[in-house]
Amino acid sequence: MPGKFVISKGKDGQDYFVLKAGNGETILQSEGYKTRKSCLNGIESVRKNSQDPKRFVCNTAKDGRTYFVVKATNGQEVGRSQMYKSDSGCKNGMKSVARNAADAAVVTPE
Repeated sequence: MPGKFVISKGKDGQDYFVLKAGNGETILQSEGYKTRKSCLNGIESVRKNSQDPKRFVCNTAKDGRTYFVVKATNGQEVGRSQMYKSDSGCKNGMKSVARNAADAAVVTPE
């Protein structure tokens, strides 16, 4: 089952997207976007930048867990992962985003 980008409206009125793997697990989430068009542009940026391993940056949170961000060519963060207990989990998450983002469908709310 292929991955999908799911767009939703936040309580703050902004649009957000998450990338879900084929099993339904959320593997990447976005920042808030003021317009739907900007949100769709963010999705396209994730599609493009997730195919370049140099665009992934792995970080360590204060509690020791790891997470990664996907950065656009201008250095702006376009997506952030969940928290992982290990570096290997973080690396597997990056591979999952690269695998799922390229041809994931975009699902918008009714």
